[in-house]
Amino acid sequence: MFDYKDLQQLKKFANFYQQVINEVDIGIHVIDETGKTVIYNPKMMEIEAMHIEDVINKNLRDVFMFYEGQESTLLQALYEGKTTKNKKQTYFNNKGQEITTLNNTHPIYENEKIIGAIEIAKDITKLEKLIRETRATKETFHTFDSIIGESNPIKEIIEQAKRATRTSSSVLIIGETGTGKELFAQSIHHNSERHDKPFISQNCAALPESLIEGLLFGTKKGAFTGATERPGLFEQANEGTILLDEINSLSIGLQAKLLRVIQEKSLRRIGDTKDTPIDVRILATINEDPLIAIEEGRLRQDLYYRLSVVSLQIPPLRKRKADIPLLVNTFIQKCNRNFQMEVRKIDEEILHLFYDYDWPGNVRELEHVIEGAMNLIVDEDRIDFTHLPNHFRNKTQFKADIPEMFQTNKKTDYKPFTRPLKQQLEEFEEYYIQKVLEQHNYNVTQAAKQLGLSRQSLQYRMKKFQ
Repeated sequence: MFDYKDLQQLKKFANFYQQVINEVDIGIHVIDETGKTVIYNPKMMEIEAMHIEDVINKNLRDVFMFYEGQESTLLQALYEGKTTKNKKQTYFNNKGQEITTLNNTHPIYENEKIIGAIEIAKDITKLEKLIRETRATKETFHTFDSIIGESNPIKEIIEQAKRATRTSSSVLIIGETGTGKELFAQSIHHNSERHDKPFISQNCAALPESLIEGLLFGTKKGAFTGATERPGLFEQANEGTILLDEINSLSIGLQAKLLRVIQEKSLRRIGDTKDTPIDVRILATINEDPLIAIEEGRLRQDLYYRLSVVSLQIPPLRKRKADIPLLVNTFIQKCNRNFQMEVRKIDEEILHLFYDYDWPGNVRELEHVIEGAMNLIVDEDRIDFTHLPNHFRNKTQFKADIPEMFQTNKKTDYKPFTRPLKQQLEEFEEYYIQKVLEQHNYNVTQAAKQLGLSRQSLQYRMKKFQ
C-alpha cells in the first residue's frame, strides 16, 4: 500500500537537496549513462557563463569543446570509471569562451554498474589567465633607450634610475597613470646584474583579494579545497626582479605580509609550515603621492620606508612638453609600421594645440590620440584637426577654434583689443560658425545642434555673414 508519509518525507528531502545544490559555492555537474546532463547548479552556470537550458538534457560533447587530444574528465569517469582529484582542465563553452577549472570527478555506481558521473569544479580561469600574462612579461624588456625624451626633467630622472641599477635596493617609482613607470622598472632590471634572471610584473589592482595572496606567495597542496602545490611569483622571480604595480591597491593585511618577506628575505606558502628563503629585488609603483596614501590608510608607513630606499618621481607630460614633438614623431612612425601607412607629419596648429593641453593621461594618452588620428586618415600624408578623435576635439575645441588674431601668444601685427566689443564679437562669431559648419561638412542640422542654436537661427546667421 502506498504510504503518504513516505511521499511527504521524499518531497522534504528533495527540497533540502535542491537548496543545497543551489546554494553551495562550488560547481556541480552530473551526467547520466548516455552522457546527457541531468544536474547543473547555478555556480556551474556562473563558472561556464551559460544558462541551464544550454546544457540540461544535452550531450556533453554537443555543448563543450576540448583541446585536441584531451577528453572531458566527466566522460573519463563515465566510460572508464576513472576518478580524478584536483585536476586542472581547460575547455571551451558553447560561445567559444575558454574556461579553466580544478576538478574532482567520480563515477556514479548502481549495483556495480556505472550509471553516471559527477564533477565538482572550482573556477580558476582568472588565476590561470593572470599566470599566463605574468609568464609572458618575462620575455618583454625595455631599456633606457626605449624612453623617449630630451627635456631636462626626463633626462634627470633617467640619470637617477641608471644609478639605481648598481645595487639591489628596493625602488619605489612614483608617477601618474600613463607616465611610463613600468618602462623605467624594466630598464632598471635590464641594466642591473640581474638582467639574465627572471623579471616578473604584477598589477596589484587587477587581482581579487581572494587570489592575490596565493599568487604572490604560493600555495601548499591541501591548504584548502582544490589547493595545488604552486610556487608564487616571488619564488618564480628568485634571483631576479619582481615589479609590484600599484602597490597602494594591496590590502593593509597583505602589505604587512609583504613587509615580512622584505625584512626576513623568506616567505611561507599558504598552508605550509616552513619558510623558503628568497633573493628578489623588489620594485614597486604608486600612482599617487605616497604620503597622502599613508595619511588616508592605503599604504603602510613602514612598508613605504622599506620600499623607498630609492625613490623615482616620473614627471607628467605637462611638465615635459618640450618632448611632445619627439613623442608625436615616434608614435606616427610606430603606426606607420603597424598600419602600412606613410604619414609624414602633424599640422603645426595641432602641435600648438598639444602644447596648450594638460594631458591628464600623460604619454599614454598622447599615443592613443595619435593612433586614433591615424585610423581616420585615408590618403593624406599628415594629421590635421579633423583627424583627431572626437573626445579629444571636444576637450580642446574652443582653443582650436580661436582664430590667430585672438591668441595673445601668437606673433601678429594685428591688434585685436583696439576695436569696439560688438565688432570684435561679431568677427569671432562668424569665424566660429564657419569652423563648426566645416567640421560637419555644412550639415546645418548637426552644426546647429553643436552650437546650441535652432536651425532657423543658424540659417539667419549664415545669411547675415554671407
